Amino acid sequence: MTSANAGHSYGHILRSSSIIGGAQALNYLIGMVRTKLVAVLLGPSGVGLVGLYTSATGLVATVAGLGIASSGVREVAEVHGGNAEHVARTIKTLRRACWVTGILGWVVCAALSYPLSVFTFGSGERAWAVAILGLTILIGSVSGGQSALIQGTRRIGDIARMGVLGAIAGTIVAVGLYAWLGQKGIVPVLVVTAAVNLGFSWWFARKIPVAPVSLTWLETLGNSKRLIHIGVAFMYGAILASVVGLIIRSLIVKEYGLDANGIYQAAWGISGMFATFIINAMGTDFYPRLTAVAQDNARVNRLVNEQTEIGILLALPGLLGTLVFAPWVIHIFYSAKFLPGAQLLPWFVVGIFGSIILYPMGFIQRAKGAVRCIYIGQSWANLSNLILGCIFIPSVGILGAAYAYLLSIALHSPVVFLIARHLSGFAWTRASFRLVAASCGLIVAGLVIKTLPGHIMPWSSGMILVGIACILSLRGIAARLGSNHRMVRIVGNLPGGRMLCGLNGASLH
Repeated sequence: MTSANAGHSYGHILRSSSIIGGAQALNYLIGMVRTKLVAVLLGPSGVGLVGLYTSATGLVATVAGLGIASSGVREVAEVHGGNAEHVARTIKTLRRACWVTGILGWVVCAALSYPLSVFTFGSGERAWAVAILGLTILIGSVSGGQSALIQGTRRIGDIARMGVLGAIAGTIVAVGLYAWLGQKGIVPVLVVTAAVNLGFSWWFARKIPVAPVSLTWLETLGNSKRLIHIGVAFMYGAILASVVGLIIRSLIVKEYGLDANGIYQAAWGISGMFATFIINAMGTDFYPRLTAVAQDNARVNRLVNEQTEIGILLALPGLLGTLVFAPWVIHIFYSAKFLPGAQLLPWFVVGIFGSIILYPMGFIQRAKGAVRCIYIGQSWANLSNLILGCIFIPSVGILGAAYAYLLSIALHSPVVFLIARHLSGFAWTRASFRLVAASCGLIVAGLVIKTLPGHIMPWSSGMILVGIACILSLRGIAARLGSNHRMVRIVGNLPGGRMLCGLNGASLH
């Protein structure tokens, strides 16, 4: 592969990451306002209650959905650009399957509302709320099918716009209803927000041209077999994650109360803040791209290495900043009542950093439709997190949940690597390995800085460390894009930009 082609490939990854990341940044700004206001309006117990409701209904939604939204992305990506009738039949099958599974999910949620309430909250008094929230399963299923269509056709701009508009509308709805109803507004907020997201997904999906096609329900059932076969494997991992999350939150509530769960929820949400746009970009653009070349192992391995490098370079400064300045971050996004979450945040951040390294390798299983490998990997990751959580939370407190997550990532890492090597002969390139090693060193340094005595030394050392990470990331991106890339030229022409990008010996054209 020529250096020009390599630069183009890195540029494509950076462009998609930037579009999704830019949208995500706007979502963060909007979400920061929403989170701050909701935290003040509801308090820790209210924030924890929202998390428990979504965990309870999320479990049913995951089971009923059969993973079709995820497998739908793969199916649409495979046929996109091919025979128009084949594409139309795939899309119509996907949409019908989402309606059926959504209705099924609502019925099951309503039927199981009482035991779900008892399991999650310790009593059946919230069963009615759980039953009503089953409507969000139907809405989310239909919306998920529309989003899968947009994602499978790689309409990156539409996905970004859909997310921003949904965030703005969701914030207006949440703040208004919580200010009016307080904790009684939680159920209406969740339902109305889901409906708003459905509206936006429908609006953008309708812009995708789909040829008219006749398809009976019997044909739909036949076409759904492959969709469901792969989707169930995706669903299995999502079910385990939902069950583990629900058990850990329930354990925290029973051991330490709703306030403790709210603190845990806050720390967990913030930890992935600067990494979410990377992971979203992988699902939005990288996953369909990888699916399109899934039979070419050389191209698969090259794409995974490139995505890993760009993911680390984009996420490292933000993750280090979150790790080093955890108390400030908690205070900015929530309130002083949530400051105990600053003890959990660094360990969550380290685990999230590990996830960024693992995610590109993990997508090989999805792109190749390696169902058995998906089952093995997801079982190991989630069960190890559950077992470690049940050991650490009662003995260490809510900090034990962070320890359990980090250790489960460490145990999961070799499994993901071995599966990737088995499926595609994957190996890190020398450049990828050096970057992983250097970034791990900076993360370890950040943990060491947290242990320094006093306030001035940790803060000043942390600022220096984050500055080093920014320079490393900027130089790494510039080296991969090449000196002639538009973004590199813009930065290089700024005062001191050439030195920061490491372009002293290069010419900018």
